[in-house]
Amino acid sequence: MITLGLALLIVGILLGIPLLTTIGSIALIAGVALALLGAAGRSVGGRTHYY
Repeated sequence: MITLGLALLIVGILLGIPLLTTIGSIALIAGVALALLGAAGRSVGGRTHYY
């Protein structure tokens, strides 16, 4: 999720497409939030680990 968000963000900035930039930043923030919750030992969506 973090990698996808970062890729979309970079492509959106390079190509000048605001929709890709927005979707990329949302995916990046969601990926970081899920990774932090998983590292804190909290189960996310019924899963113990988030990959």
